[in-house]
Amino acid sequence: MKAILALEDGTVFHGGGFGARASACGEVCFNTSMTGYQEILTDPSYKGQIVTMTYPLIGNYGVNSQDMESWRPHAGGLIIRELSPVVSNWRADFSLSDYLKQHGIPGIQGVDTRALTKKLRVRGALNGFITTESVSEAEAVQRAKDFVFTGVDYVKEVTHAAAFHWDEKDEQSGAFQLVRGGEQTDARNHRKPLPPADIPIVAFDFGIKYNILRRLRQHGFAVQVLPATATAADALACKPAGIFLSNGPGDPSALSHIVREVKTLTDSGIPLFGICLGHQILAQALGGKTFKLKFGHRGGNQPVKDLESGRVEITSQNHGFAVDPSSLPSDVAVNRINLNDQTVEGLRHKSKPVFCVQYHPEAAPGPHDSTPLFAEFRALIERH
Repeated sequence: MKAILALEDGTVFHGGGFGARASACGEVCFNTSMTGYQEILTDPSYKGQIVTMTYPLIGNYGVNSQDMESWRPHAGGLIIRELSPVVSNWRADFSLSDYLKQHGIPGIQGVDTRALTKKLRVRGALNGFITTESVSEAEAVQRAKDFVFTGVDYVKEVTHAAAFHWDEKDEQSGAFQLVRGGEQTDARNHRKPLPPADIPIVAFDFGIKYNILRRLRQHGFAVQVLPATATAADALACKPAGIFLSNGPGDPSALSHIVREVKTLTDSGIPLFGICLGHQILAQALGGKTFKLKFGHRGGNQPVKDLESGRVEITSQNHGFAVDPSSLPSDVAVNRINLNDQTVEGLRHKSKPVFCVQYHPEAAPGPHDSTPLFAEFRALIERH
């Protein structure tokens, strides 16, 4: 298949198509992670976006059924330099192209991803249109121009429709453990043991990644997941010891209905922990505002400084919006910043049991520097 990527500024890239014979619009963004394309594609935070991988060779280890971060892939399309012609990994269930084809998602290879990434860094985020169908350049550019990303509520499209208990039988949350030679076991399902689930919490699903739920269970939480449409009263009726606010897609300023419910929770005195979109929602509930970054932070190599300890974490990130520190009230402290551009990466309330981070401590993909934040949440609940 032939494929086209058109940007709203009139730029058109031609390449070879893979995945589905389909078309999609989205905000074009780039991710600097060297691995983890499967987790990136299935991260609900990419709803409404077309992802460019800056690493040149993608697809070499295929896709497996165990490392999904959601119930389906949510990215609108995938842009890469070269698709590996070989899939070589003992856990692979299908090729990347076959996986995209199953879910109706188009991909394009043969693109100069360095030139595209530079354009996005200099010009800023651009809307785009990707197609593996017969669409003219002029129509493709017009489709990109017509697409709207900012101000849209994408959360309602990715949240689970109904509430559920995460991993009640403890079959999905144990950390994967490599089988050593001579062990007689199912190598794909060899897991580390889990601690007792002795602290009940509610997790709001704004587009939650499954590895967040795995991490919460690994730290002893029994997690009741509620859809984004749930109210503060619904959450408190579960009698949780704490509330978790998840990641998710799109513009946080379009979620005033969710911010209103979270404000009720912050006033209730219950411990709260937010990640990514949850951080932005919590900041708004505490009186702050958000703004759109020029091209966002997406990748597994973002340096974040903890201003209270002086420690620097290398973090996994995926967001195009940030919290405006000048908009925050005096009782909210900025306790983490991004060392690349000084944007806000963490907040804590000075008197309430509330804290949040802009990045992803659960990683998948990415480094594990920030995993202790889940233990910090548990310690906060135990103190209150």
